[in-house]
Amino acid sequence: MLDEFMQSPAYVMACQQFDRVADILDIGQSERIRTKMPKRAMIVSVPTRMDDGHTEMFTGYRVQHHLSVGPTKGGLRYHPDVTLGEVAALAMWMSWKCSLCGLPYGGAKGGVTCDPRKMSRGELERMTRRFTQEMIPFIGPHVDVMAPDLGTNEQIMAWMMDTYSMHEGNPVPQIVTGKPVALGGSAGRKEATGRGVAYLVNRTLDNLNMKSEGTRVVVQGFGNVGSITAQQLHRFGARIIGVSDYTGGIHNPQGLDVNKLIDHTTRHGSLEGFVDGCETITNDELLQLECEVLIPAALERQITEKNVGKIRCRVLAEAANGPTTIEADSVLRQRDDIFLIPDVLCNAGGVIVSYFEWVQDLQSFFWTEAEVNDKLYRQLELAYQQVLQMAKKQKLYMRDAALALGISKIAQAKQVRGLFP
Repeated sequence: MLDEFMQSPAYVMACQQFDRVADILDIGQSERIRTKMPKRAMIVSVPTRMDDGHTEMFTGYRVQHHLSVGPTKGGLRYHPDVTLGEVAALAMWMSWKCSLCGLPYGGAKGGVTCDPRKMSRGELERMTRRFTQEMIPFIGPHVDVMAPDLGTNEQIMAWMMDTYSMHEGNPVPQIVTGKPVALGGSAGRKEATGRGVAYLVNRTLDNLNMKSEGTRVVVQGFGNVGSITAQQLHRFGARIIGVSDYTGGIHNPQGLDVNKLIDHTTRHGSLEGFVDGCETITNDELLQLECEVLIPAALERQITEKNVGKIRCRVLAEAANGPTTIEADSVLRQRDDIFLIPDVLCNAGGVIVSYFEWVQDLQSFFWTEAEVNDKLYRQLELAYQQVLQMAKKQKLYMRDAALALGISKIAQAKQVRGLFP
């Protein structure tokens, strides 16, 4: 299993990040290995009847990183390139993120290797229900709680909740988060990650004595997170000059109409074909645009040693998980002209409101969207201030400070609980 993990560049990267911070914290050997290694890793076959009658065999994964402080929590992604190692890396990052934000969760992540864009609604439902059935021995409201991620949405979560509930014989809305409000979902959950990114960008601009109004913003990845982030920043007066998705990018130095972009992607499924006074560019060209705020909100490992020297921004806000490679990060550490908002902090809004949804489901008492947003911003502000203070006091790079706060809490929990038997 470890060999499969180590074949993934993302997992190797997550381990390198951990080792660096573990050295800074001087974590002992016993707690170090227990804090680093995932607790469980599952691979399942997901036979699915396709619309033409033949059976397709998909492969599904779930990695639960640790259960020392509560159930594991993390998204489920549908993508052609999903691997066990990638899922393991994402589960590790989720552990640090939950710990940093004071959530009683360990990290988890799951995925199915498929291309959801090429599957019908019926095929997606049958595959989702079969994957959920295969996972039932390993999940539960107090064991492992899934949520949407790349390629999945609230409808996928609704099917998962229904499948698990049919197995239990009664409704169990708290088995997943990010589901429709009609099934016990939380108001504001869909927008939470993007709202959190926008909030932290604005707080950072304030700290740097920069104004939001007129700030040039570039967003790589115009899915749920990227589009909501762009929309929120646009409302604060920022100028969104470039965006991209898997079909390529578009650029307008005068600013793009974000609402028109969202309408276009809703109708057509991508940015392709949008021609409202803008030019088409590649994703590489997009990352090199001169701007005040650059927001990678797509896949991991997008900022590399090949392009990091060409990035021209003042604030790098990592809305994606692990968008910066170790080699690129080494360069960023030496660039005083770029302020980093690391991924474990920057995109934590989603899991924070997922936690709120889980709590509301457990107590069957629901909050208004205004209450959810207020609690979200308070939680983010607390984590943000702790990271800033840690970085300043210990003279640490922002990523190291954020990871140190998250990892130290988990290592302490494992030490206090001890090793059984």
